[in-house]
Amino acid sequence: MDQQTLNTQTSRLILENPMRRIRIEKVVVNCSVGKSGAPLERAEKIIQMLTGQKPSIRKAKKTIRGFGIHRGEPIAVMVTLRRNKAREFLQKAFAAVGYKVKEESFDQYGNLAFGIREHLDIPGTKYDPELGVIGMDVIVHVSRPGRRVILRRRARSKIGKNHLVTREESMKFFQEEFGVKIIS
Repeated sequence: MDQQTLNTQTSRLILENPMRRIRIEKVVVNCSVGKSGAPLERAEKIIQMLTGQKPSIRKAKKTIRGFGIHRGEPIAVMVTLRRNKAREFLQKAFAAVGYKVKEESFDQYGNLAFGIREHLDIPGTKYDPELGVIGMDVIVHVSRPGRRVILRRRARSKIGKNHLVTREESMKFFQEEFGVKIIS
């Protein structure tokens, strides 16, 4: 079987079977400041303004003297977005990077991670001198319906390899859904 026949068959399967559709499970927005205090509070305000959700504060796992980080010190903020909020933020995040994502940004399970250098690149954001400028990481987790069976507590089960999202399927999904261009 040649590649074109295989792609046609895969596309037909996805259209016929709703369990084969790829969906965005969650979007995680992470901003690592490296210090506690005022910079962390500013980053928290910016993330809350961009996402519309209150971010959680993340603490350092170990002490790194070279960076001046102590174990247990708050150094980052993150927020998890799901459903419509995730999709809306993702549209803005892709616009911030010019709808271009590197091929290396996808892992073997189809998840995507990329960075935004300045939050001002996101459309609709204005500069506030009191808050400053921060960068952030955006991590997108994709899956198919039915993935819950490997995560649930009761009656946990396995899913087949053909039901997992591959890197190529994920790239195709983002190209079709968001108009993202994959750069090699």
